[in-house]
Amino acid sequence: MTAHVTQALILAGGQATRMRPYTDDAPKAMVPVAGAPIVGYQLVWLAAHGVQSVVISGGYRHEMITDYVGDGSRFGLDVSYAIEAEPLGRGGGLKFAARRLADPGSPFYVLNGDVISRFSLADFTAYHHANAGAVTIALSPYRSNWGVADLVDGNRIKGFTQSPELPYWINAGVYIFNPDVVDLLPDKGDHEDTTFPELARDGRLIGFRVSGYWRGIDTVKDVIEASREVLTSGDLLDVAHRTTELEL
Repeated sequence: MTAHVTQALILAGGQATRMRPYTDDAPKAMVPVAGAPIVGYQLVWLAAHGVQSVVISGGYRHEMITDYVGDGSRFGLDVSYAIEAEPLGRGGGLKFAARRLADPGSPFYVLNGDVISRFSLADFTAYHHANAGAVTIALSPYRSNWGVADLVDGNRIKGFTQSPELPYWINAGVYIFNPDVVDLLPDKGDHEDTTFPELARDGRLIGFRVSGYWRGIDTVKDVIEASREVLTSGDLLDVAHRTTELEL
């Protein structure tokens, strides 16, 4: 295997009912954050780290993604599509799309279609190879959705900490897969219920703690907060990659 990963797969087939009205007539990957779809941020990030080809797994309203991304050339990528005729679940969709990778015999990145990240894929890849696992999962610190009361003397409230990071790590929805894992994926269903537990039992599932920016986008609140974070960081996509005006 080569140390450098040059291909990726994006899972973008979900309907995301928790993000309505954004997803009433659009797939989750096309929800705009600071004016640009989530998938746009993902493609720019992948291209910046040396990825050359991407397969996008689509289902619900997939034509919106193909219209926006096209052949990927304006992102500096070669993009193709794996469109499900019927819902296969995340694991089934992943297996279906992986058969269409440019180089099925080499490792590949996998991204859930609802995350924006800016951590180092070079570090991620080096860690994957150094630990000799079958799949490496990026892990992000768990941040509470609620404010936490700061107590003194047992029951006196000193103040509140809004959405603190807790001492746990969650699946960040970014992975590196070795090619031999594809045959272990279900034809239908969720790989996190089947394949991942099997790999974990065998000691072949590795966790990589993310130190850079990561944001999972599951709710309307996440869209608003992610947009503010993008604006604050100055990581806006250029006008050519935006689909809406900036509205915050």
